[in-house]
Amino acid sequence: MPDAPRTELAPPRGVITVFSDIWCSFAHIAIHRLHATRTRLGLDEQVAFDLRAFPLELLNDAPSPRPGTDSEVARMASLEPGAGWQLWQAKDWLYPSTTLPALEAVLAAKEQSLNASEQLDLGLRRAFWAESRCISHRKVIVDVARDTEAVDVDALVEALDDGRARRALADQARVSATERVDCSPHLFLPDGSDHPNPGIEVGWEGSYGIGWPVIHSDDPKVYEDLLLQAATE
Repeated sequence: MPDAPRTELAPPRGVITVFSDIWCSFAHIAIHRLHATRTRLGLDEQVAFDLRAFPLELLNDAPSPRPGTDSEVARMASLEPGAGWQLWQAKDWLYPSTTLPALEAVLAAKEQSLNASEQLDLGLRRAFWAESRCISHRKVIVDVARDTEAVDVDALVEALDDGRARRALADQARVSATERVDCSPHLFLPDGSDHPNPGIEVGWEGSYGIGWPVIHSDDPKVYEDLLLQAATE
C-alpha cells in the first residue's frame, strides 16, 4: 500500500480516528482522557471515536515484552490514575502473548456501531491494565463485551467465528507501518490535522523493557481542544 497524505485519514465531522494498540500505556491514557473529557464537555452525542489498530506485535515482528509494560505502570499511572492500573496480578502464564484477537473484536464490534466498538475497546483496556485479565483469550473478550451492555454479544461471536474483521486488521497494520501513522496513539481530526500521543512528550531511560519512561511534559487540556475541534469542524 503506497504512502499517502495524512489528510486522507481525516474522518467526517464529529469523529476522531484513533490508531492504537491495547497494551500501549500511552494509548490507555489517551483513550481514558478522550472518554472522560468528552463526557465532561457534554459531547457524548456530538463526537464519536473511530478506533483503528496499530498492532505493535506485527510492526515489531514480536510480542510486546512484559518487562516493558511492567516498567510503565507506575510512571504512567501517576499521570492519569483514573484510567485504572495495577502490576500484573494473575498467574504468569495468563499474561497475554498477543492483542490481535482483542483488536479484531474491537473492529468487529464497529459493524454494530462506533459506540459498541468504543465501549468494548475501553473495557478491554481496563481488563488488561487494571484487572490483570488475559485479553488474548476469547472468553475474556466475550465476557468484557457482555459487561459493556453496549455490544450485541451474539453478533460479535458470529463475527469472530467467521473472521470478518481480520482483513480490516491486516489493512490497518499496513497503514500503521507507513509514514502516515507515527505511533500508538495517533489521532486524526476532521480538519485534516493529526496528533501523535497528544499532550505528552516522553523519553526513555535505558532500553525498552529494562529502563523506564521519562515524561518531559504532560498537558491533559489538549483533549478539550481536540474534542471541541472535532465537534465543530
